[in-house]
Amino acid sequence: MIVRRRWTAAATTAILISAALSHPGTATAAPVADTAPITLAATETALVRVQLRDQAQLDRLVASGVDLANLPRARDGRIIADLVLTGAQLADLTARGATATQVVQRAGDGSRHFADSVRAARARTAAGLGAPAAGQRTTAAVGVDTLAVQQAYWWTTGGQTFLQAQVATTATDDPDVEITVSWRTADGVTGSFPLYRFEDSGEYQYHYNVPQPVPSRPVQLTATSSLGGVSRAVTPTLWPNATPPPLPAGYQKDFIDAYLTPVDIQARIKRLARQYRDLVDVIDLPNKTQGYRRNAVAYLGDPAVAAVVVESVRFGDQGMNGVQVRTVDPGRPNRPLAVGYRDRVLTVTLATDAAGKTVSTTDDVAAAVNARQANRFRATVEDGSTGLPMPVAGPARLDDGLQGTEVPAKPWTVQALRLGVHRDGSRIGVLAYSQEHAREWATPLVTLEFAERMLANARTDPATRELLEQVDVFVIPTVNPDGANYSFNDYNFQRKNLVNHCEGPARDPKYRTSWGVDVNRNYTVGSYFDGYVGASANCLSGNYAGTAELSEAESGNVIALAKAHPNIRFAMNVHSYGGYFMWPPGAYRADGRITLPRPSIDESTLFLDSARRIVGAIAQERGTVTWPSQTGPVADVLYSAAGNSADQLYYELGIFAWDFEVGNDRWNPATGEWEGVGFQPPFDEAHGESQEYAGGLVELVRVARDHAAAEAATG
Repeated sequence: MIVRRRWTAAATTAILISAALSHPGTATAAPVADTAPITLAATETALVRVQLRDQAQLDRLVASGVDLANLPRARDGRIIADLVLTGAQLADLTARGATATQVVQRAGDGSRHFADSVRAARARTAAGLGAPAAGQRTTAAVGVDTLAVQQAYWWTTGGQTFLQAQVATTATDDPDVEITVSWRTADGVTGSFPLYRFEDSGEYQYHYNVPQPVPSRPVQLTATSSLGGVSRAVTPTLWPNATPPPLPAGYQKDFIDAYLTPVDIQARIKRLARQYRDLVDVIDLPNKTQGYRRNAVAYLGDPAVAAVVVESVRFGDQGMNGVQVRTVDPGRPNRPLAVGYRDRVLTVTLATDAAGKTVSTTDDVAAAVNARQANRFRATVEDGSTGLPMPVAGPARLDDGLQGTEVPAKPWTVQALRLGVHRDGSRIGVLAYSQEHAREWATPLVTLEFAERMLANARTDPATRELLEQVDVFVIPTVNPDGANYSFNDYNFQRKNLVNHCEGPARDPKYRTSWGVDVNRNYTVGSYFDGYVGASANCLSGNYAGTAELSEAESGNVIALAKAHPNIRFAMNVHSYGGYFMWPPGAYRADGRITLPRPSIDESTLFLDSARRIVGAIAQERGTVTWPSQTGPVADVLYSAAGNSADQLYYELGIFAWDFEVGNDRWNPATGEWEGVGFQPPFDEAHGESQEYAGGLVELVRVARDHAAAEAATG
């Protein structure tokens, strides 16, 4: 019997997925170990790794707009996905045949991990302390189909050797083709594992599996198919086969000792500018963000019975928090509906009939407020309350709902650090920027650790000093400070910024954790507005593209910085989590999966060769290896991400632009599974990510230096 091993990434998946993460999967479920079931309280929210029942269940989730934190992955015939779920949603999935396998992160974990990191920092202070990456491509037509080994790589980390393979069949239209990889080590040990079909936007790509443990270095790999195809034997290649120069004695690192809020980051930028006056400029980016502010809002009435949502036109901090709203019965017959505002109280006097009974509906009240107090308030009928009699209710107090009492509410000036001996545009420039997505707390730790290493070692290490002599470095630690402040103080799974472009019922405060624009879907090249896949027009979607290209201050700041400094030739956008290293093209049109233009052969070589160097540098810290299958163009190794920043930097400004996804899955030898770490892992894990990926950014600076030297040598 032929068992299907198939994963289809439909266009809707790319549109609705809300964070860049994991691995292609498969459709046929397999039993899991007999362990106690994972459950959540009905109203609890968590990031949960779930084994889905089948492909149909995944398709229904995608269509419903569920918050998918990754692309599903393949493991022994199962579909595994990381989902942000409430307990009620998890219970419903479980009842429909899904199984939770790991709680990656609970809604309260972020705050606890942040507090733990701060306590640890204080204690320490007190103590003084793609297209697939290029691989062998060999084919041999033996049966009905011909097989091509596109990737065959091995590496060792933590004492365990892993093998990853990727194979394509010429029988692209046959969804039932099975491919198996067989391997042999130098001492004669053999084994095999299955690969799973991966499609994207309805187009067959290849067969694939996550890295598989093997006993030692594999010296031979062969693929066979259920149609009789057999590849020629290939020798797997060591990945990434690149290492940075050794660190000198006394090299300074480990400057990160706690999670950092935007307020903390602002203070650190100020301190670095003061401490390294000869090496640092602080650039105030031109577009102020909205700030940690929202409109004040209240339910007038009971949402369970009948209610109108009343919202202030101005932000809550602009004198509207605490304003009261009420409806009253005039107590007399034949009275018209009236609206008045006095002494910070909005009063709606309901209309009455000849018998003195109130007759105003919820629609009447909302329309009256909008018509007569449009300069102060806007009103909408709460979902389910349309046309119902408006009750006498209130007074209710308007409030913006924000919990961060220590966060400045005013518009925010996003800042960039400029590092170098020659900060005049005469040297090749490198841009590192992070936290476009608010919930990715580890990402600014990476860019700040990198900045501190460069500055501190420039005074003691000749090699680092030479780098800052030859390269002009720009760092934006937090692109999206408003969303980050909201993530730290209100809702830790917040992905977008705080601007609310929703209209009508979508402004109901029950949707408050879904408002905002996905900053990394708001750029101009390959955008949703140009027909590319991977963003949404739904203002409540996790990857809402905004009202227009560059409609947001945050995206505009990144491009403004790059345009103002044309010496910037290399850029790295730091995201989390999942362990990816990617570059353009990052988007395609759904019909025919037509990507943005591919880089030239020479530029593709530069992207891949540089990736090998940077991945090798990352691995030096604690052995973390970014998988070869997750190294390549975004559109090939992840999904289409319409309107992302790397595409605009590359295609419009000619910048070699990459994306990190820090927070690689960790291998659990006890379970034989790769396990996710989440957006806000315990600080020890986030600290580890900051150290290894900062080393990768240092290597990017070396790449830029070498590129400039090569260009100078060739004239």
